[in-house]
Amino acid sequence: MELPVIDLAPYLEICSDELDSHIKSMCLEVSRTLRETGALLVKDPRCTAEDNDKFIDMMEKYFQQPEEFKRLQERPHLHYQVGVTPEGVEVPRSLVDEEMKEKLKAMPKEYQPSSPSGPDPKWRYMWRVGPRPKITCFKELNSEPVIPEGFPEWKCTMDSWGYKMISAVESVAEMAAIGFGLSKDAFTSLMQQGPHLLAPTGSDLRRYGKEGTVFAGYHYDLNFLTIHGRSRFPGLSIWLRNGLKMEVKVPVGCLLIQAGKQIEWLTAGECMAGMHEVVVTNRTTDAIKQALEQNCSLWRVSSTLFAHIASDAVLKPLGHFSDSSLASKYPPICAGEYVEQELAVINLKGNKGA
Repeated sequence: MELPVIDLAPYLEICSDELDSHIKSMCLEVSRTLRETGALLVKDPRCTAEDNDKFIDMMEKYFQQPEEFKRLQERPHLHYQVGVTPEGVEVPRSLVDEEMKEKLKAMPKEYQPSSPSGPDPKWRYMWRVGPRPKITCFKELNSEPVIPEGFPEWKCTMDSWGYKMISAVESVAEMAAIGFGLSKDAFTSLMQQGPHLLAPTGSDLRRYGKEGTVFAGYHYDLNFLTIHGRSRFPGLSIWLRNGLKMEVKVPVGCLLIQAGKQIEWLTAGECMAGMHEVVVTNRTTDAIKQALEQNCSLWRVSSTLFAHIASDAVLKPLGHFSDSSLASKYPPICAGEYVEQELAVINLKGNKGA
């Protein structure tokens, strides 16, 4: 099975709130695919392959810097929500969540995720995208960005790619809302001034390029929707709603969108957060050989952006989802409070297993 590719261009061209049958069917396809697979491939004319390449080129250059240089951008007191997170810090959910461990044991062997031996051996850089609220109860989640020295193009490149990907997420969020039978702005109105994070990861394939190495252990994303540009090295696998595991192939010029925990909350579980992992596969090792032959970087960069619901907004089932038999599993909670709880579990708040 392959994920369908939704071309956003026709939706972006509509000039009124009147949707024709083709656009309505596109919106239904978006909501159906997110419901069934937790993931979606899109083409957005505002986000080009050249934009993605420019961004990855810069991040490869950054991750290749010495460790002591990168650690200057580390901000553990801000829950690593800005600046760099070194390798060996983030703990995969599947290592610390007892309920998840039991579910994994019950899976058929061929669909079970890889077993990480400890924290993820990946670096990550967190960059804030978009305006932040002047008054908030969650200051650590809305801190000022960190800019490394020696990268004069940093802010422009990060903001340019970040804003473009946020625009794509907002369009998909509108289409999903329509497809789910909600108002067009049901999700996007809650995203305003959210703590959106452009959060590229860097994995050193020269050191960790052995097949089977787990870069990101089995987990879900705690945010609303996650969007990725195409990586130069494969390795991402997702689990569909029916439990099947699927390696994701992102075509050139396309973006991958994944459902996070916040959209699960807002739809009372109609759209579940998508489970996924990043592991060195035989396709990854083939790409490593090719990169070596062409003298290219051996850092695997993911151009990931986490789109969030605003920290002070309340997560609760929206519209008709509040009548769902599962709505009680998703009680009202401030999005920022929920995020802080999740960060504690995966060791980004200095509190393992809380």
